[in-house]
Amino acid sequence: MSVVPAEVLPGRALPVGDAVAEEAAELGPRARLWPALCAVYRAQLSRARVARIPLLFVATFQSIGIMVLMRGVVDGGGEARAVVAGSSVLVVAFVALNLLAQYFGQLRASGGLDHYATLPVPPAAVVLGAAGAYASFTVPGTVVTAVFGCMLFGLPMANLWILAAVIPLAGAALAGLGAALGLLAPRPELATLLGQLGMSAALLLGVLPAERLPGVVQYARDLVPSTYGVEALGLTFGAQPDWGVVVLNLAVCAGVGVVSLAVATWAYRRAAVR
Repeated sequence: MSVVPAEVLPGRALPVGDAVAEEAAELGPRARLWPALCAVYRAQLSRARVARIPLLFVATFQSIGIMVLMRGVVDGGGEARAVVAGSSVLVVAFVALNLLAQYFGQLRASGGLDHYATLPVPPAAVVLGAAGAYASFTVPGTVVTAVFGCMLFGLPMANLWILAAVIPLAGAALAGLGAALGLLAPRPELATLLGQLGMSAALLLGVLPAERLPGVVQYARDLVPSTYGVEALGLTFGAQPDWGVVVLNLAVCAGVGVVSLAVATWAYRRAAVR
């Protein structure tokens, strides 16, 4: 009779320590932030391309309708600039804040966060990728709204290139806020409600001229992230824009975007481990 060592038997299970070591050795390295962010962005862009286009049309049509209604009240000057700038940024608020709050609220309620939690991607990549994809859908609607508003109120279009800075910065601030609301809300219905309230605040405090608002409401206006994007865009419609103030408003918008996206990333980590 020949004796075969137990270590070479085909059906023998590995010791617990060896099995854990072998499983750990098979795991790939954790993805870096930028490649993971790009992958999540492309996936979200492809997923939302069909579902969100009708909603983008609704957002654009809503903003254009508001400008048409305000045309009977506002003739021109600074009030016209405020209406056009506020209506243009409202498209960003509708998609980046309202829809993103609903998306993350439904994702949390349906257990979709568990899928992302199993992937070797940083939490910031998930939040930034989704926020970037939703903000990208606002570009055509915002441009169409701004051009139509300039034609309706007779404003110059020479400085509309500033939208290349206003859209991503205002989109980042509003998308971070929308993602945080959706992830922190205990129920998807509450996330939808918070997103609607946020968009309503952007509508009332952004489209209406600031000088027509009560003093207390004007202070509340400064707390809405989209206000600084509206101010930056509205200043460029003037004959001689104060570019220093424009850059300052954009810088504030960028700072709010960094803070809101950081809060959204923390909220994602908090929701993913529950």
